Amino acid sequence: MSFHDAVVYQVYPKSFKDTTGNGIGDLRGILEKVPYIASLGVDYVWLNPFYPSPGRDNGYDVADYCAVDPAMGTMEDFDELVAALAEHGISPMLDMVLNHVSTEHEWFQRALAGEQRYRDYFYLRPARGDGSAGQPILPTNWVSKFGGPAWAPFGPVDESGRPLGGEYYLHLFDPGQADLDWHNPEVRARAAEVINFWRSHGVRAFRFDVINLIGKTEPLADAPAGTDDRLVYTDGPLVHDYLHELCRASFGQDPDSVTVGEMSSTSIAACVDYTNPARRELSMVFNFHHLKVDYADGQKWTLAEPDIPALKHILNDWALGLQAGGGWNALFWNNHDQPRAINRFGDPDRYHYESATMLATAIHLLRGTPYIYMGEEIGMTDPDYTGIEDYVDVEALGAYAELVAAGHSEADAFAIVHAKARDNARTPMQWDATAGGGFTTGTPWLRPTNAAAINVAAEEAGGRILPYYRRLVELRKTEPVIAEGDYAPWELDNPDVFAYIRTLPAPGPGASADAAGPTVDEGDAARLLVITSFRGHPTTVEVPSEFLTGEVLIGNYPTRPLSPVMTLSPYEALAIIIRTTTRL
Repeated sequence: MSFHDAVVYQVYPKSFKDTTGNGIGDLRGILEKVPYIASLGVDYVWLNPFYPSPGRDNGYDVADYCAVDPAMGTMEDFDELVAALAEHGISPMLDMVLNHVSTEHEWFQRALAGEQRYRDYFYLRPARGDGSAGQPILPTNWVSKFGGPAWAPFGPVDESGRPLGGEYYLHLFDPGQADLDWHNPEVRARAAEVINFWRSHGVRAFRFDVINLIGKTEPLADAPAGTDDRLVYTDGPLVHDYLHELCRASFGQDPDSVTVGEMSSTSIAACVDYTNPARRELSMVFNFHHLKVDYADGQKWTLAEPDIPALKHILNDWALGLQAGGGWNALFWNNHDQPRAINRFGDPDRYHYESATMLATAIHLLRGTPYIYMGEEIGMTDPDYTGIEDYVDVEALGAYAELVAAGHSEADAFAIVHAKARDNARTPMQWDATAGGGFTTGTPWLRPTNAAAINVAAEEAGGRILPYYRRLVELRKTEPVIAEGDYAPWELDNPDVFAYIRTLPAPGPGASADAAGPTVDEGDAARLLVITSFRGHPTTVEVPSEFLTGEVLIGNYPTRPLSPVMTLSPYEALAIIIRTTTRL
């Protein structure tokens, strides 16, 4: 198996299963549910951070990279979990948050204490003087991704809020998350030490958080007026050097390692370089461009209908671009940072099953490695929250305050947050129809709202979404055209339907196992037409004549005769395969 035919299941530990009754998920809860995870047929389990953390950003403010948060369990629990997963051929994938560190981490605390060695771990800069209003001109004009300036006072402050030592530290995220200065070789070595620690515990797969931010260009400079400041510090050329060095010093020493980089505001060209195997940087990348098609004027905290033609073109451009450059994509709709895709791109009230399975079909049959976020496989939706007090995420609370301050009514501000908040995906996993959804016997840290209607027990007893997901996972392993076939768009200008063709040719004359690319048996040659409707009303699509005699591999409506022009039902998905032993 390669990661081409693998599927990754993402677990947000805090929300997966609580075994102590304190309302917070833990490692033993994941251990308890290993049989369920294994029943999905997945190959990796990506675990969001479970390290000690003050919780300013739900674990992404790491206070100790090489320990388990006591609220989550012990290192012995983790080792037991690794062993239990291994019994089913599943590997853990750990989240490495190496762009920044909690201000409670020993490194930052020792920097505050004045140790020069640790001061050099961070971006510490003086103000550039005073502005016209007497306020300090910060080292750069960068904006934190959570709002406000990206610089905070380093150390104690005077009555006006200025640092007594005259320095500010960079935090591209929350002030509790200080950016590490990767220009320092010791920082890079410490990052490798962290990875090697977890390698010693049997981990061979890693997900790197916002890793394309580590190569900031020195000297740090203002973003030109009227431009996006992210362009100044994202995808710098040093990222490639640092990743290559990290690969050599840690995970690249394992022939079975698998890595994925979360790429913030990135480009196709950069991601080709990150993932082309010849460069020895990463196995695959996440990008988020397709999940911004419901941002009005590119702004997250707005309400807008998703632009389906734009969505199609983004998915197509990335598929073609990475394919042409020998790169590899991580395919996903959902994760811990995104509201549920079924609410954004489907209709969970009228077409719950159809919406969930259409979205799954669209990415699971694409070129790339698909990721399933916990609860997605049973059709979990955004929670039915009614007030801002239901939310706990720092980003959501900050956005609500900024929207109200900008003149939105409280009702309008809440409506926006309710549609876009990260907490929408972080509600506890719904195992059964009990009050706590089977997640906890206590009070859950984040309130579920519809576990009575949507839960694992109901899906196992007679649901249709969970079996459909299991079938998609199985197909990636049994149909080589899905794992290894080329991608080409079909009816790209159809405003309602995302369709594409996957092609795996038979080996040419003289082909051998030593040839570049995957080894293809003569009987594996195939073409696969995938059709997915993103509309809640009937749509039409043309079917190429060669597929009219093909086999329906999977679909979410009853099978019917194929025709040159097909009328699709709301949120219909259909995949048609033709097998050939002739060279294509």
